[in-house]
Amino acid sequence: MAQSAILEAELAPYFTTKAPFQFPINFREGFVKYWPIVTLVLLVLALPAILAFLGLGTFLVPASYAGGFGAGLGYTISMIFSLAGLVLGILALPGLFNRKRSGWVFSYYVQLIGIVSSVVVFNLVGLLFGLLFLMLLFQVRDYYN
Repeated sequence: MAQSAILEAELAPYFTTKAPFQFPINFREGFVKYWPIVTLVLLVLALPAILAFLGLGTFLVPASYAGGFGAGLGYTISMIFSLAGLVLGILALPGLFNRKRSGWVFSYYVQLIGIVSSVVVFNLVGLLFGLLFLMLLFQVRDYYN
């Protein structure tokens, strides 16, 4: 196997062999088959929101701090993480369509960024879904060479 990604070796047992459950094989195969298309659609849908943040959002950042420092900082951090996730998601697409390890690694980093963002802004639902999706990513890791 190629060089492991950041924290991959440490997290792998918790999301594969020590996981509370395993996703069915048919579900995993369907995920690997359709995930590149879903990623492409989600990136297209997220692009206008990110562009709005860079345009109008930049202008309104000072106003977001009017609700308190925590609200403004949470907004700013969320949008920075979203922008980083968008860029990594775009980088993941060619690897996901060709089932290359690079696509999996970029998707893994997108998920890690999402989990860190959820922790920073105290989004429990986002954190739980992020961990569930990370478990799925680790269980389909072997499909990507």
